Amino acid sequence: MSAASEAGTPFTLKATGRVARRQRLSRMSRWVLFSATMLAVFVLVYLLQDVVRLGWERLTWDFLTSYPSRRPLEAGLRSSLLGWFWLMGAVIVMAVPLAIGSALFIEEFAPRNWFTELVRLNISNLAGVPSIIYGILGLAVFVRGFDLWGITIFPKLGPTILAGALTLTLMILPMTIIASVEAIRQVPPSIRDGSLALGATQWQTVWHHILPGAIPGIMTGVILAIARAAGETAALIMIGAFAFIAFDNTSLMQSFTTVPIQIYNWTTLPQEAFRVNAAAGIIVLMTLVVGLNLIAVVIREKFRRSW
Repeated sequence: MSAASEAGTPFTLKATGRVARRQRLSRMSRWVLFSATMLAVFVLVYLLQDVVRLGWERLTWDFLTSYPSRRPLEAGLRSSLLGWFWLMGAVIVMAVPLAIGSALFIEEFAPRNWFTELVRLNISNLAGVPSIIYGILGLAVFVRGFDLWGITIFPKLGPTILAGALTLTLMILPMTIIASVEAIRQVPPSIRDGSLALGATQWQTVWHHILPGAIPGIMTGVILAIARAAGETAALIMIGAFAFIAFDNTSLMQSFTTVPIQIYNWTTLPQEAFRVNAAAGIIVLMTLVVGLNLIAVVIREKFRRSW
């Protein structure tokens, strides 16, 4: 006979005391987090349906191919769409290779010392800097040029697509580098050790084994960074991006506008028809961002399956 039976206390598997309180707290926290998630989803769905209801009828081919106008029914997104594609293309070309290369150097090649740790700390801090600060930096360095003791460190670009792309590249670099570093760390050390043991050089190991294994995680960071840059307005307004452009961009050295800036301009106008245009522009912008994200997801899944 057990000691519990001899003492007259029934035997049970149900938790009691401190363990029971922890289990109740765990169940409660699960429901609290689930409720918070559902609340956020509900708000987003409500806003989405409100925007779609308001702007859906305005989505026509003429709206996508017409230039901005003072007449709301004749205004369109042509110049802002072209400017947006030019800007995002330049940002992706500059930011993604630079971020991945920086992450590889920091994690695989840089020596482990106090200077490297200081660089890591500063990159983490820069990821939280407001976008308007990057706009001020872009205005001071890229738009107006930067001279030091009479020596031109960076030439004056003016409010051009290239200046905007450089500003957004600086803005999204920290978060992309952080995500890339974490993805590289997730690659099992045994893969690196096995490659080096078989006679591969450090660069061959990084290029053929570490980088392919880290690409899925890197692309997740790229998705978040590009989505932030795609909807950026404050930094571009700060460097002098125009709200009214009535020509097609053909080079990186031209003045420009983007879809978010055009949407912002329409929301400041008093006519209700311009607010309908803004809602339609929001739908177009969301479609563009989702399209970019889908391309990144396809690349990520392709590397994940091959890995």
